[in-house]
Amino acid sequence: MALQESIEKQGNFLFRYRSFLPLLILAAGIAVFYYDLRNGVHTNEVIYRRIEYISLIVSFFGLAIRIIAVGHTPANTSGRNTKEQLADEVNTTGIYSTVRHPLYLGNFFMWLGAVLLIANTWFTLVFVLAYWIYYERIMYAEEQFLRRKFGEKYTAWAHRTPAFVPALRNKTKSIYPFSIKKVLKKEKNGVLAIFVLLLLFHNLRLSVTSGLWSIRLDWVFWATLASGVLYLVLKLVKRQTNWLDEKGR
Repeated sequence: MALQESIEKQGNFLFRYRSFLPLLILAAGIAVFYYDLRNGVHTNEVIYRRIEYISLIVSFFGLAIRIIAVGHTPANTSGRNTKEQLADEVNTTGIYSTVRHPLYLGNFFMWLGAVLLIANTWFTLVFVLAYWIYYERIMYAEEQFLRRKFGEKYTAWAHRTPAFVPALRNKTKSIYPFSIKKVLKKEKNGVLAIFVLLLLFHNLRLSVTSGLWSIRLDWVFWATLASGVLYLVLKLVKRQTNWLDEKGR
């Protein structure tokens, strides 16, 4: 099998199972974090609180990128489908005029924020390398699919638009108005995921350092609870009503 075909095959496989990557990162991260805690690392409350704040800023920055991308796109593009590649058209305006893969860029910062909670430089570097190798193949497979389906229209846009590092000088206004309903429908789990991970590492650190396993009823707990309630409400609205549905979005 030629190298190009091999990379594309790998990319399609990784695309279908990309939702499992965060679980692998989380499992490895918990192990590293727990090991460091048992060896006296991360015991300074002030320093770790700053790490938590930085983590939130980085994660919400990534979520904001995803919200901008999803909010300005039509149906059957920029989705969370996992079974196969899907695109009814090529997104070339708005954030897609500056970068070809804004959702993967957003994912990177959301995951990086979570990885920062582990507070281990080597683990962070390994994560960045793993993300690069993993998503480079997914992006390659996705672009091969788009090239075959849309031909010159896709290649012309790809030629002037970077794959992962945005070129803000290229920005053009999106042809689609921002849809808050689509964002609430598609990205409702983002905020919950950010705070659940923060709650996990926050309480793991406190439990190991104090020797008492418990969940502290502090601001992290209440923020996580609020995000959970929001998620459940939006989930219920989506299932029981058509309020979040918009034609063509």
